Amino acid sequence: MKLKFLTWSYVAVAATFMLSLIACNNSKNTDSADTQASEDAVQIGILHSLSGTMAISEVSLRDVLLMGIDEINAGGGVLGKRIVPKIVDPASDWDLFAEKAKELLTKDKVSAVFGCWTSVSRKSVLPVFEEYKGLLFYPVQYEGQEQSPNIIYTGATPNQQLIPAAQYLMSEAGGSYKKFYLLGTDYVFPRTANTILKNFLLAQGVPAGNIVEEYTPFQHQDYQTIVSKIKRFAASGNTAVLSTINGDSNVPFYKEFANQGLSASTCPIMAFSVAEDELRAMDTEFLAGHLAAWNYFQSIQTPENIQFVDNFKNYCKTNNLPGGSARVTDDPINWAYTGLYLWKAAVEKAGSFEVEAVIAALSDLEFESPAGLVKMHQDNHHLAKEAIIGKIRTDGQFDIIWGTEELVVAEPFSEFAK
Repeated sequence: MKLKFLTWSYVAVAATFMLSLIACNNSKNTDSADTQASEDAVQIGILHSLSGTMAISEVSLRDVLLMGIDEINAGGGVLGKRIVPKIVDPASDWDLFAEKAKELLTKDKVSAVFGCWTSVSRKSVLPVFEEYKGLLFYPVQYEGQEQSPNIIYTGATPNQQLIPAAQYLMSEAGGSYKKFYLLGTDYVFPRTANTILKNFLLAQGVPAGNIVEEYTPFQHQDYQTIVSKIKRFAASGNTAVLSTINGDSNVPFYKEFANQGLSASTCPIMAFSVAEDELRAMDTEFLAGHLAAWNYFQSIQTPENIQFVDNFKNYCKTNNLPGGSARVTDDPINWAYTGLYLWKAAVEKAGSFEVEAVIAALSDLEFESPAGLVKMHQDNHHLAKEAIIGKIRTDGQFDIIWGTEELVVAEPFSEFAK
């Protein structure tokens, strides 16, 4: 079954509701005050950090989900029901993610939840969704080594992001790099990702002495010492940084990288957690030429994506959201949006909002997303998608410089994770 997302014709439905969301987000209690779904409505949960270190990335996922909800409601809803979002703020607190997830499932009785960014937040809520038979759509690339019957993973697995990026850097077209500095935030995704990257590089014949691995805590701000070490390591040339730094720590890292005279021409950074939305908060003059590996960039020139980008900019402007029409789309934003439409398609295919029926209907579902055609695996709850690499421009966008010619089938369990 192949579907396309709705062409957006935004009408200011429930303007008072939208204003209350904005006001609520500016208050200490950011949980929305929506009532449970009535007979003509269905309630879904939005579980993204609107405060704390991850807000720089996650706020936009809430925004695009609200846009998608308005699109769907303007088109008649789902099975004739209007979607009502229940928004909660876990505030970049991993324990609070689990608490809020339980409330959404047991108190609010939501039909599905869209949320989480970091792997530690996802792992925090996983047992909650399995215990209470809920359904989570998770939109961010991750380390794999997981498959839950109650989670739909719309982000990339290692073989759809990490491995293609390393292969590219080692290729002649990518620069034939032979030394790699693996730098990440100290939590599940970077550590597992770097284990996979390190073992892959070793399997390709890269000497162990040509690989360095280092971690910093969340919200780390002082990168002077680490960048000095990178500079010494890269002095002999042929060196690239593989970065799994998450959140607002990316800002001081890239700034210090430039301050010490390092650049994309001398030591490129291949980022796995920096996209257009993060670049809005950074001085892109010093970032030009550095790389990122994703499965979507705003610069994709397809009718579906051009429409999606215009819709999001117009939505942010119309609703007076920070940044207005200057807002951007990126990989997680796209997959959050795609996840919402996959849920809608599965509900309509199943003719039911029941979790088990929706999960069954998702099997083999195809969807023409802003990133292009994607297909849900019949068993593993992951999407097949293209892998692409982009080069940062001075305007904060990416030039797409490489991509797979076919969809890459997700492999949640990597042979290099051991």
